[in-house]
Amino acid sequence: MARPRRKPIRERDLQGLKYFRLLVPLVERLHADASKRDRAGNRQLFFDQYACLLLLFFFNPIVQSVRGMQQASQLQKVQRLFGCGRASLGSLSEASRVFDPNLLKEIIGELAEQARPLLTGREAEALRDLEAVDGSLLPALPKMAWALWQDELHRAAKMHVHFNVLKGVPTHVTVTAGNASERAELRASLHAGGFYVIDRGYRDYDLFQEIVDAKASFVARVQENTVFRVSAEPNAERPLTPAAQAAGVVRDVVIDKLGTEHHKNVLKQPLRIVVIDTGKRLPDGQPDLMILCTDRLDLAAELVALAYKYRWAIELFFRWFKCILGCRHLLSTSANGVTIQVYLGIIASLLISVWIGKKPTLRTLEMLQFYFTGWATLEELTAHIAQLKDQD
Repeated sequence: MARPRRKPIRERDLQGLKYFRLLVPLVERLHADASKRDRAGNRQLFFDQYACLLLLFFFNPIVQSVRGMQQASQLQKVQRLFGCGRASLGSLSEASRVFDPNLLKEIIGELAEQARPLLTGREAEALRDLEAVDGSLLPALPKMAWALWQDELHRAAKMHVHFNVLKGVPTHVTVTAGNASERAELRASLHAGGFYVIDRGYRDYDLFQEIVDAKASFVARVQENTVFRVSAEPNAERPLTPAAQAAGVVRDVVIDKLGTEHHKNVLKQPLRIVVIDTGKRLPDGQPDLMILCTDRLDLAAELVALAYKYRWAIELFFRWFKCILGCRHLLSTSANGVTIQVYLGIIASLLISVWIGKKPTLRTLEMLQFYFTGWATLEELTAHIAQLKDQD
């Protein structure tokens, strides 16, 4: 049975567009992109206008598809605010392929800088600049040949994200095919001063050394059967403080090699292994131990454990981004178009964080959507944001 046709979008369905006046200056810098290829001067839809229509998709539940964006572009209210004319489906499809998504990275960086830390105090200061790094799949259609993953019928794109756990915001993102290497993407994004927390999927002893060579630091989980050599230096076995024991730490040791005797030693400096009892039990009754490796010899063992605990924040962000914000529904089949959508989804999430001073939640997104559909007034939205800030 065919799905019922959606009702056309009307002016009264798009309320609260005054908030979008804050967004227009943010994306004005995109206007001239791809203009050189338009030698005839026929372009009617520019990158800044396309970006605003995509942000409307994220913030207004009435706009649920490319056709919904096309209908919205016919409305005088949208045309006046975004400075665009009626956009055809063909022009929206072309826009997803010709505009440069890398221009959006500057906006992502600026908004991430504006976000304020959600966690403060001694522990937060010690873990300053900590970024959880991970990748997440976005299911794709079989016809999206570039989105290689398992086979011809199971395709996916993958977003690779750096997430500042103390601010609760993404700071860097790239989009690749689903089978692309997460380690390679991390290698390409290393920068001096970075502090990365990564899971077992990133276990690569050469990568660990490359992070240190880049004048960055890491906390990484490694397999439980990881072989290492304890340093011959005095006090390599570190005593456990009461705070470390309370955090579940059962061993804290300095090492000078990772791998067996048959492996080449790639380490140029000592590293550290911190073993944590998770409190769970394996099927054979043995304690379930978590093995963390780090170059931070100065960090208290309980803070190493806390750094890895904070890694879970990126998993919650992926859930928010795909299931609540709605970026699991891809609007384009091209790699360029998917990248633009993901980057603008990141920008939408950052805007909410900057507006409310907290991590975005379903309730806040609902209130924003109520506002943009006319069900909530600006005063009610402002009161909701003020209430969130009062909870600090």
